[in-house]
Amino acid sequence: MAEKHGSLSINSENIFPIIKKWMYSDHDIFFRELISNGCDAITKLKKLALIGEYTEPDDAKYSIHINVSSKDKTIEFIDNGLGMTGEEVEEYINQIAFSGAEAFLEKYKDKTNEDQIIGHFGLGFYSAFMVAQRVTIDTLSYKEGAKAVHWECDGGTEFDMKDGDKAEVGTKITLYLNDDSTEFSNEYRAKEVISKYCSFMPYEIFINNADDTEEKTEIIEKDELLESDTIIEEIVEEAKMKEIEDEDGNKKTVEASPAKNQYKIKKRPVSLSDTSPLWTKHPNDCTDEEYKAFYRKVFNDYKEPLFWIHLNMDYPFNLKGILYFPKINLEFESAEGVIKLYNNQVFVADNIKEVIPEFLMLLKGVIDCPDLPLNVSRSALQNDGFVKKISDYITKKVADKLTGMCKTDKDNYEKYWDDISPFIEFGCLKDEKFAEKMNDSILFKNLDGKYLTFKECVDNASGAENSEGGEDAEEKAWEKAEDKSEENKDPEKKPEIKIFYVTDEVKQGQYIKMFKEAGKDAVILKHGIDQPFIQRLEQKNEGVKFLSIDSDLSEGLAEEEDENVLKEKADKLTEMFRKILGKEELEVKAQKLKDTKIASMITVNEDSKRMADMMKMYGTGNTPDGMDEYGQCLVLNTSNNLVNYLLDNPEGDNAELIAKQLYDLARVSHGPLSPDAMADFIARSNEIMEILTK
Repeated sequence: MAEKHGSLSINSENIFPIIKKWMYSDHDIFFRELISNGCDAITKLKKLALIGEYTEPDDAKYSIHINVSSKDKTIEFIDNGLGMTGEEVEEYINQIAFSGAEAFLEKYKDKTNEDQIIGHFGLGFYSAFMVAQRVTIDTLSYKEGAKAVHWECDGGTEFDMKDGDKAEVGTKITLYLNDDSTEFSNEYRAKEVISKYCSFMPYEIFINNADDTEEKTEIIEKDELLESDTIIEEIVEEAKMKEIEDEDGNKKTVEASPAKNQYKIKKRPVSLSDTSPLWTKHPNDCTDEEYKAFYRKVFNDYKEPLFWIHLNMDYPFNLKGILYFPKINLEFESAEGVIKLYNNQVFVADNIKEVIPEFLMLLKGVIDCPDLPLNVSRSALQNDGFVKKISDYITKKVADKLTGMCKTDKDNYEKYWDDISPFIEFGCLKDEKFAEKMNDSILFKNLDGKYLTFKECVDNASGAENSEGGEDAEEKAWEKAEDKSEENKDPEKKPEIKIFYVTDEVKQGQYIKMFKEAGKDAVILKHGIDQPFIQRLEQKNEGVKFLSIDSDLSEGLAEEEDENVLKEKADKLTEMFRKILGKEELEVKAQKLKDTKIASMITVNEDSKRMADMMKMYGTGNTPDGMDEYGQCLVLNTSNNLVNYLLDNPEGDNAELIAKQLYDLARVSHGPLSPDAMADFIARSNEIMEILTK
């Protein structure tokens, strides 16, 4: 072929600056593009062999080889795919943006499957110019009588193309790196990038450091020897003997270890690509240990995942993957997971939110979908309704897994619940369809550590006994509640069913003790997401109200007392405590609690509590001035001797001391005091002990 010079056929003379600066966000992505092109070339050749248009050699073994040289500042990408003729180089390389994959598919559209061809746009090759000052191509087509072609370009619009000297079918692309990109010719940096983008390419990938001339060897046993191994030396180890004494005391020599042959061989190359990743297999063919090993390998996380979901779908779109539910300590770790998105085993990006619903970002996993509508750089999705269908499918599969586990493996489901409940609740808030499917699989842990469904919580709160669930049980629950709530006889409005909850088992320990002694129950809600979640349940279930365990001490915890007498005591105590404490807005309530040892407690209005929690969650993280006491009520127990002493001796010598101490005791049992208040409390406690010793 005579040497010829020409200009690249492009629509804009500024195409190279665009490719170099704007098409790809990461310059290291050229590894992915050029290796993908090599994989495409191999896939096409195998397709041609399959349909009888190419005869494969008996020893055909397809792979990608990458040679790096820090000394020469070069990287070579070598594949043994179908190669190119001069005309094809003219068509696919010199005419930028003409996709070889598209042309191949069009020609063989009745005989091949588009899903197995990676390339779509024909621009991947030009990513090389982001890092190279000069690029050469040496290629030889599989076609009979084809001549080798050499092509080179220095990043401008001019190129050289002539006959080449390549003797084997395939393509070699050589990058002569610019001064800013020489890091990529380092073997370890190259391995790092290849591992990032190409760990699961469909063909083996080998890297060779051309600067390393020292021959690497390894020792293997005889039964490990392969025909392809290059033997450097045979190592014969003689049998080892030892002398022993038998039962009769006679000495004899026996073989301690047999003779064996070992071989020193040229070190076998190790592929950087797992060509058959676990997600490409059928779930029935995968073991638990394989799932765990894959998790450790991909995410470098040696804490075992709780469980996983294997996605395997061929219709109406092709999608495979594995989603892992990791064990996360929300107090100390980020709740952000990692879901890697692949296209035909080619890495695209992490956590693309158009594909992965936001609430599933807590998970770790891989999704491989050849049908994804990618943009030109294959690094992001194009806006397409098809993506929403994929997202909906993933959501459905997660819901199916969880509801199925709740029905058939309840013990394990309960064991996992504390870890998975935050993102399930978040999912219910974000996705109505997910919420509907999960409705009967949402659990609440009660004070005894038992897990209850929402319906069971309603039944327990309303006093339904021996319930078997379902609509009849729910109706019975409402009937029980109606019997208890004479003030709610409006036929158009269901009576209120109160489900009490605990947010801090330590701070609310005194209230929990009272509840248990009274035979009452509560559920534990300690995550920030619990508050908006229970509000959703209240909106969806008219008449159901969640109340903090420290918001109401009347039902079941107090004895009946004449209302007029109780009001008189409350008015007297309110006036006294406001005056002594200097808090004119202090709300005081008198109640005759069953536990006579308790003198004072704090209750918090539920709406005020939720407002404070919301401000902490969405605000600056600090409670505004006064918010700590906002909605609080001081409850004084009229069954307690100290409270009765104050009622009988409002002007007594120790009335002020006792009143302040009862107020602080109530606050201490509800939460920590401020430093100044704690100092006053300690000083006052010492003063009381001194009075007792006089």
